[in-house]
Amino acid sequence: MQSGATAVPQNALIQYGGDGVMISNQILQSTLEGLKGIARVELCVADMDGNVAASTSGPTKSLDSCLPAVRAFIDSPADSQEVQGNQFFKIYDDQQLEYILVVGGTGENFYMVGKMAAFQVQNLLVAYKERFDKDNFIKNLLLDNLLLVDIYSRAKKLHIPADADRVVLIIESGGGRDNNILEQMRPVFGNNNRDFITAVDENNVIVVKELTGPDQAKETEDYAAGILEWLEAEGVTDNRVSYGTIVREIKEVSRSYKEAKMALDVGKIFFDERAVIAYSELGIGRLIYQLPIPLCKMFIREIFGGKSPDDFDEETLTTIGKFFENSLNVSETSRQLFIHRNTLVYRLDKLQKSTGLDLRVFEDAITFKIALMVVKYMKYMESFEY
Repeated sequence: MQSGATAVPQNALIQYGGDGVMISNQILQSTLEGLKGIARVELCVADMDGNVAASTSGPTKSLDSCLPAVRAFIDSPADSQEVQGNQFFKIYDDQQLEYILVVGGTGENFYMVGKMAAFQVQNLLVAYKERFDKDNFIKNLLLDNLLLVDIYSRAKKLHIPADADRVVLIIESGGGRDNNILEQMRPVFGNNNRDFITAVDENNVIVVKELTGPDQAKETEDYAAGILEWLEAEGVTDNRVSYGTIVREIKEVSRSYKEAKMALDVGKIFFDERAVIAYSELGIGRLIYQLPIPLCKMFIREIFGGKSPDDFDEETLTTIGKFFENSLNVSETSRQLFIHRNTLVYRLDKLQKSTGLDLRVFEDAITFKIALMVVKYMKYMESFEY
């Protein structure tokens, strides 16, 4: 048995008590089973109410019958004691009694096993408490719930560097959190002390990633692609990853998170075919996303009267899209559409007559492009009303 720092299983559950953090019964049980496998001794852990939290002896065997004595031991001043042929130990967390360990036997060997087992559980308490404190800090940091002075003081206390380069990524899965994406990702992407994986709602997983490479934009892009590839390999489909801009100080992490959230939403509207989207790639889409719907309707009405720019037939919309893709270049657009240059000019002239906008003129092209995006945004928002 190692007596050093205890590693925290990344997929463990944490219970939150009134005064702090308790290890889940699942992890306690796993720990006791491991200790029993080494020492060949039956072990039981009881909580402060005298209830069994974990036991290697099973619910019908002798150690569980010691619970009345456990309740008496809790009130005694002793830290360890022989009771009814068993050895009892108190386990503390920051000088507060958390658990009672019962070892099935007495004598020097059982006492030493009990001391090591109590030490192991106490190390787990410390490790889980630190992990919970960090997770709680990161959540409040993302949600902008901390004062500036608290950000730096708590980061220092938790040994989180304040001036590291970081970016926030949001992972949305088609299966939501039902697929336990958070628990699956932690041992793979959160297995160091620099990156943090958490969640602030039921839908998305959030990664606060520290960047160390010379090309941080490429590092972020590759990291996002790696998450997608891993999820698909795990059988998790219909995933999206968005990320904000790179920030240099810990106080700016909330800004990167807000940008990642906007990138996720705006990406669904204007970049639906893309599984990875960065805030820096949103362009004018991030402005349109913040427009009130009444203003959008007024804009479309003023530009097109009673029509909508997406009322055109498929041929016209394809022509417009390809024309924009080729930066209003008539020759290149006609070549890619496999039509004569004059045919493209005819279509553009016809569009100008019906809308009053000549897409060969930059200002008219911008107006039409924005109108198409506004209509797309309006349709997306209307889908949430039903």
